[in-house]
Amino acid sequence: MRHGGQILADQLSKRNVRRVFSVPGESFLAALDGLYDSGIDNIVCRHEGGAAMMAEAYGKLTNTPGVAFVTRGPGATNASSGIHIARQDSTPMVMFVGQIARGHRDREAFQEVDYRAMFAPLAKWVAEVDDTARLPEYISRAFSVAMSGRPGPVVLALPEDMLSAQADVPDLILSTSTTADLAAPARTIMAHLNTAKSPFVIVGGPLWTASASAALAQFAEAAALPVVTTFRRQDYLDNRHPNFCGDLNVGLSPSLAKRLQAADCILALGTRLGDIATQGYKLLDPAGHGKALIHVHADPDELGRVYTPTLAINAPAPALVEALAQTKPDPIAPDLTTTMRAEYEAWRTPKPTPGDVQLEQVIAHLSETLPEDAILTNGAGNYAAFLHRYFCYKGVKTQLAPTSGSMGYGTPAAISAALEHPDRPVICLAGDGCFQMTLNELSTAAQYSAKVIFIICNNGQYGTIRMHQEKTYPARVSGTALFNPDYAALAKSYGGVGFTVTKTADFPAALDAARASNSLAVIELRLDPEALSTGATLTQTRQAATKP
Repeated sequence: MRHGGQILADQLSKRNVRRVFSVPGESFLAALDGLYDSGIDNIVCRHEGGAAMMAEAYGKLTNTPGVAFVTRGPGATNASSGIHIARQDSTPMVMFVGQIARGHRDREAFQEVDYRAMFAPLAKWVAEVDDTARLPEYISRAFSVAMSGRPGPVVLALPEDMLSAQADVPDLILSTSTTADLAAPARTIMAHLNTAKSPFVIVGGPLWTASASAALAQFAEAAALPVVTTFRRQDYLDNRHPNFCGDLNVGLSPSLAKRLQAADCILALGTRLGDIATQGYKLLDPAGHGKALIHVHADPDELGRVYTPTLAINAPAPALVEALAQTKPDPIAPDLTTTMRAEYEAWRTPKPTPGDVQLEQVIAHLSETLPEDAILTNGAGNYAAFLHRYFCYKGVKTQLAPTSGSMGYGTPAAISAALEHPDRPVICLAGDGCFQMTLNELSTAAQYSAKVIFIICNNGQYGTIRMHQEKTYPARVSGTALFNPDYAALAKSYGGVGFTVTKTADFPAALDAARASNSLAVIELRLDPEALSTGATLTQTRQAATKP
């Protein structure tokens, strides 16, 4: 006989879960007890949103479900931001939520929430376990659903009396499945590509691997095809590869946008082709775009959901691209690839911005000096556009960023990455607005010796919103100004080291000192608010909006 918490912990151990992220609550004390002797690291966070984001980042890094534990009511609502990220980013994740006792339901008991109703639009599957003996069944299904088709988050609510009750029930062991032979679909894809004059490969989606990246490089080089990645999937192909031609992000290169519009055949590997990649569905109109669209996706429900493909192939993109590499293709578009590569190189040549600290030069220095396996994380804000445009990603699993555009993500993601890969440099780039949303997790970093270097881009404002504000209501600044603490002093208060950079030339020394400290480190960059974005200054943005 085991209590429910022990059964739960045993199920996680059998699924090789090595680490969970939590904020403790009285609603799942039995689960905490089960974890006590499990050998599973329980990383205690400072906010449920941070715990959920750390679990989501773990899912991205490992291609296995990240696991979070949060308490009922406000704990679950706090964690919902991480569930939304996992859903939009197609990241496997399982979140366990403590719940009120079964006998108290429907009385609006203390912190009572109907989690099926609450998480239904956000999660792949939501359930509440009423029977202790059925815990292995529910947990097995939760991990299966989180990984199947298009991966995503699963939420299981655990009534506290169910968890503390005992049951004599065997464990369930997950079985593994093999991928079907994809040689025939790969040949069909090649038949379409070989008739194209302006073909285009777009890579995105979840669960990418190093072997898939190598296969993509091999295939693209042999077939002489231009490859672009979707928003915040830049590490899927070494950006130095001659066939890498950029990424479809919010600050899209105008030349790349024109190439996408001019393409006559698109091979979409793993991506959903969402609104960011297509610039609000303008570059690729779902109602009709006049192109041959080959859509490869692991979830059959995604094929034809927005776009009607010419050829739909239900398969995991990493497996399919490995099959494509085995077709030994002849060159298809060498001139187009060379031209697009040159356009990409021109686009990522740093464009000077105003101020004593130039973010484009900071990013260029990071790109040139960090080890190839360094992991960079970020949340949302105009500062991130500098990272996406000027940093050269060289290996798989070196970019952790939310395709959902969630602010505050970079800090917890970096902590998760540093715990998973303590031997690799981890750099979090964050705006002053983004960082202040989750800076309480510095305490988590300090507690577990997560050696992260946080680079804070301080321009005293919510820069992205200010940019849109100036475009729409020029010179009418409202609700975008920020007060900032002394970030270097904050780092020191957590036992780390802190630096304040007021001149570009001082950044390399600060980075070297931060790396040499072998501890939590913060580098604050004092940026000029005039340096609003990679494409235009604040004044230029305002002037463009006021032109008749």
